[in-house]
This record gives sequence, C-alpha cells and structure tokens, in this order.
Amino acid sequence: HHHHHHHHHHHHHHLQRGIQQGRRMASERSVTTRSMSASYRGNLLSERQALEVARAAKRVAVLGIKTADKSSQASYYVPEYLQSQGVEVVPVPVYYPEVKEILGERVYRTVSEVPSSSSLCIVDVFRRPKDLHQHLEDLLQAKPKCVWLQSGISDRDFEEELAKNGIKVVSSRCLLMDHQRAVRQSSL
Repeated sequence: HHHHHHHHHHHHHHLQRGIQQGRRMASERSVTTRSMSASYRGNLLSERQALEVARAAKRVAVLGIKTADKSSQASYYVPEYLQSQGVEVVPVPVYYPEVKEILGERVYRTVSEVPSSSSLCIVDVFRRPKDLHQHLEDLLQAKPKCVWLQSGISDRDFEEELAKNGIKVVSSRCLLMDHQRAVRQSSL
C-alpha cells in the first residue's frame, strides 16, 4: 500500500511540471507577438544605456562623415576623437564620391556593404532629420547593434522603425561627449 502511494505522488509532481512548462511556453509565445508593439521601446535607449553603449564601442561606422578639410565640424572631429581612443572607425561618407580613405580607413558607400556590418557596435549618424529616411533600408539591411543619432538629430518614425527591427537607437546625443563621460565614470 505504501509503495502505491509513493507512485501516485510522483505522478502528480510530473503533472505539475508539465503544466508549468506549458505555461512558460505560452507566455514566451505571447511575448513574441507583443514584441512588435511594446517591447521594441526597450530598443529606444535611455541616457544611462547610451553611456554604456558608448563606453563599450569597439567598431563604429560613421554615416555622413566629412574629410579633414572640414576638421572643425563634428562629422570629422567626432570620428577623429573615437579613433584616437582606439575605436575602429569605418567611414561611410555621403558626399566626396572620389575619396577612397578618410582617417586612413577605407571608405564605404553604404553601411550594408561594410564587411560584417552586423558586428558594428554603432552607426554614428550625421544627417539632417529630413535626410534620415533615405538611409532606412540600408540600415535595416546592415543590422548594426545600435544606430546613434548625433545631437539635434531625431525622427520618431525613423527611430521606431529601427527599434521594431531589433536595432537599438540613441536619439540626439553626442557620441564624443558621451564616450568621454562614460570613460571617466568607469575609471572612477
């Protein structure tokens, strides 16, 4: 009799586990369908998250980079600074069709043609808000980890489109300033 009781208990326990597993699978499924609405907002980064991304950046493509004759403009001196900090900079200029190298690095014409573009930590963007949408397809194809829009650059629809496609977005922040701050904070 005692043996029978034990067997029953074991069976009940097994049933419990099955129910829990079923519940977990169901909740994972609902997360997937919800991810298009709510959870993509998690890809629109806060200030703290932006600093973390800046600090960890190893390889950064710069869309709209300028050349050394424009060294007083952020679109040149920001990537120049990043390079001086040991970040690998990949230039993606929009103008200068004849230029082959910027900051001693080979120039690419689109982000998606950068080798292993999906391993880019950041695409730092220097474009006017009205010019952002022409780069959307290229960025979605390139699938970088993060698209960073420099200070004064933002476009809600553009940002949400990237976020919905699993790309993190930083809006209207300076990568140079944030990198300096992040490095300072982490060395304290």
